[in-house]
This record gives sequence, C-alpha cells and structure tokens, in this order.
Amino acid sequence: MKQLFYKYKSHYIALLYLGLPIVIGQIGMIIVGFADTLMVGHYNMEGLAAASFVNNVFNLAIIFGTGFSYGLTPVVGSLFGNKELPVAGRMLKNSIFANVLVAILLTLIMTVLYFNVEKIGQPEELIPLIKPYYIVLLISIIFIMLFNAFKQFADGITDTRTAMWILLGGNVLNIIGNYILIYGKLGMPELGLLGAGISTLVSRIVMLLAFVVIFFFTKRYMQYRGGFSRSKINKPDFKKLNKLGWPIAFQMGMEAASFSLSAVMIGWLGAIALAAHQIMVTVSTVSFMMFYGMGAAIAVRISNFKGTNDILNIRNSAFAGAHIIIVMAIITSSVIFFCRNYIGGWFTDDKEVGMVVVSLVFPMLLYQFGDGMQITFANALRGIADVKAMMVIAFISYFIIALPIGYICGFILDWKVPGVWMAFPSGLSCAAILMYWRFQKKTKMVSL
Repeated sequence: MKQLFYKYKSHYIALLYLGLPIVIGQIGMIIVGFADTLMVGHYNMEGLAAASFVNNVFNLAIIFGTGFSYGLTPVVGSLFGNKELPVAGRMLKNSIFANVLVAILLTLIMTVLYFNVEKIGQPEELIPLIKPYYIVLLISIIFIMLFNAFKQFADGITDTRTAMWILLGGNVLNIIGNYILIYGKLGMPELGLLGAGISTLVSRIVMLLAFVVIFFFTKRYMQYRGGFSRSKINKPDFKKLNKLGWPIAFQMGMEAASFSLSAVMIGWLGAIALAAHQIMVTVSTVSFMMFYGMGAAIAVRISNFKGTNDILNIRNSAFAGAHIIIVMAIITSSVIFFCRNYIGGWFTDDKEVGMVVVSLVFPMLLYQFGDGMQITFANALRGIADVKAMMVIAFISYFIIALPIGYICGFILDWKVPGVWMAFPSGLSCAAILMYWRFQKKTKMVSL
C-alpha cells in the first residue's frame, strides 16, 4: 500500500490541486439542486413531481450539450502543454460558435417536445405546473452552452478556480432567488415552481456575464485574447471540435437518456413515485458531480501529457484518478446508507414518498462504484482524444442493457420504482468495464 501511494503521490497531488476547485464548484451546483428540491418539495408535492419530470428531461439536453463542449478540453489541454497559447484562444472562438449552433439545435428539439408533453403519459394534474417551468428552462439552454465554452477553456489551461468561484457565486444567487420567488418574499409574487425556474435562468445569465468579463478584461487571459481577437472562425478548427465533441455528446447523452427515459417510465407509476425519484436523483447527484469534477481533472491532466506524448504519465494519471474516485465513492455511499431513513423527510412531509425513497437506497448504492469508474475512464479516453468508441460503449450499456433491465424489473417483475432503478447499476457497471478495457488497449497500443 505504501509503495502504491509513493508511485502515484505526485499524480494524487496534481489531480487534487486541479480537481478540488471543480468538485467544489460541482458541490455548489448540488447545493442548489438540494435547495430547489427542498423548497419546492415543502411548497407542495405536485411541484416536486413536476420538477422531477422537467429536470430529468432537460438534464438529457444539458448533459448532451455539455458533452459536446467537452471536446474543447483535450484540444486546449494539448495546446497548453505545448505552450501554444494564442492558438488556444483561437480554439475558444471556434468553440463558442459551435456551442451556439448546438444550443439552437437543442432548443428546437426541446420546443418540439414541449408541444407534445401531454402525450408522454405524465399525470394530467401536473401539466399546468410542467409547462411554464419547462419554458423558462428552455430559454436558459443558450446561456448554459456559452458558459460551457468558457468553462471548458479555463479547465483546459488548468485555471479551474475561476469557474469554481463563478459557480459558487451563481449558486448563492440562485438559492436567494428561489427563496424570494417560490414563497413570494420581499414584495415579489408567490410563484412556486415557476419561481425556481426564473431564479435558475437569472443565475445562468449572470454566471455567463461574469466569465465574459473575466476573459476579456483581466491579465490572466491576456495571452489568449490576442489569438481570440485576431483569428476568424475557420473550417479546420470547427471540424476538429465537432470531431471530438459529437462522440462525447452522444456518450454522455445516452447515459443521461437512460435516466431521463427511466423518469418517464416512473411517471407511469404516478406522482408519488415521480417525487421519490426526484429526491433520490438529487441525492445521487452528490456523488455523480464529485466524480465528474475529479474526472474533469483527469481529462485535463491526461490531455497535457498527451501534448508531449508521455504515455507512462497518461496511464498513471488515470489510475491515480481511479483511486481518488473510489475513496469518494466509499465516503458518499457510507453517508447515504446511514442517512437512508431520514432522506425522504428532508425534502417532503409526505410519508408515502418517504417510504419509496428508502426503497431506492439499495439500487443507488449498487451503482456508485460503476458510475465512478465509467467516469474515470471516459475522461481518460477524452484526455487522449479517443472518443468514437465511447458512443458504441454507451449505446450497448444504456440502451441494450440498462433500459430493458429497468423495464423488465419495474413492470414485468412488478418491482415498481426500485425495479426501474435497477437499470442504473447494470448500465453503469457495463460502461465502466468496457471503457477500462478500451483505455488499456489504446494506451498499450500507443506505447508499443
């Protein structure tokens, strides 16, 4: 054990230095998710159920778009490793343009879904709450995608602290806005779930504006602004970003789709099941966002080593990251297990919802380690720009394995909500095994 620690010590330190600010920023987003669910849940159970449906549907679009923006990180990371800073600024300009186009596409797709929301089989009493909340989140997609372009650029040049502070500030603003608009404080109207949506939209706009100001008016980014301002949007850069971005988007999108489509299936079981699902998704997001924060650091560090073709350190960074994420999984799983009988009561006074929440703890704990490992090696592959195979792995794991298992366990075996949730450990574990195999194959092949 001691030898293992010293072998990876420098990588542990570097990954924690890069990753902890991202994790802290992600935890800030988790706190907002908790605050949304707590405030809406205690306002009324119907709002909580409506939020569950809309948030799960939008998570699919947001994660897909975020995955596309991740294509910038390995490119900028390699340029940063080679000290090609003006070129990195040029890549940001092209990334902004590409992200805007993806945002328009996602907005159009989600608009079509909006006009067909009554046909998806959700409880009729929730439709009047779902539709206005949906529209507000729809408007925010463009701001999320623009923010992602700046954030992935900053992460690629190892400036992870800037995004951390912006996210934390935006999250505080969001929580304050929730309190004012959900409950009608400080002379504002009492808007309930819609108020939570408006608060989220405002905070996303403010976070984007903060990043724009920092990039264009601070010394930290001066070396990149020259390349940004003097360059034009060009076909080679645009093509490179698309070549990397789309496979990552589809890989992450298919993972998110397994959760979103599972939420649709759970909606067939009624508002209580949907509310319980929302609570447990909110809780499980704690570990997911922490894993993804550290995963982003793995991708950045590996992309830096990719710039110098240092295969040994590419492999060591990936395995050191896996060790850190395993420790995170143990800690978060232990806390959730010991708090399992209290979680439902934190979010709602409805005892039926609380009972369903307890039943979901076991399948949630089952998938923590699979989730952690698939995040580790997905980001390791992203760091070496090997992203095409990830789409195939995601399709097999989430559509061929996860969703059918969730449907069979939930409806054919009649395990109801816990049965639908069995989709997650099966799909995520499969993805972890296949991505680990792919990483081993690619790094050994390259090193020969």
